[in-house]
Amino acid sequence: MSFVKQFQVTFDCKEPERVARFWCEVLGYVVPPPPAGFDTWDAFTLSQPPEARGAWFACVDPSGVGPRLYFQRVPEGRVVKNRVHLDVRVGTGLVGEERLAALEAECARLVALGAVHVQTLYADDENESCIPMQDIEGNEFCLD
Repeated sequence: MSFVKQFQVTFDCKEPERVARFWCEVLGYVVPPPPAGFDTWDAFTLSQPPEARGAWFACVDPSGVGPRLYFQRVPEGRVVKNRVHLDVRVGTGLVGEERLAALEAECARLVALGAVHVQTLYADDENESCIPMQDIEGNEFCLD
């Protein structure tokens, strides 16, 4: 029996390139090289029929470890809460005030990029602190 070893995470959005570049900044990802036969992404985009231009964009982990992120244009906006979201692991191994400080510093960096700070969930007897946020198109994610 064989198992899938790689996967990508797909985002529905209005502006694929804009959202992809936001996530590049969040995760330290990069835009992959343009498709074969094109020197630049602009050249590739101009080769597409007008209705297909800007229909998708992607970003990748430069180390090759994390999943590819794929962004596709859809006509409708987000209407309900995401059923799946990303946890951006900035506080791994940290606890208490040290963890909260790391989360708050990353939250401030991402708000400057256009993210929305939804709330801060403070540590209790069962859970460490985390910060739910939204990306530049309202997709939920957490700083964890």
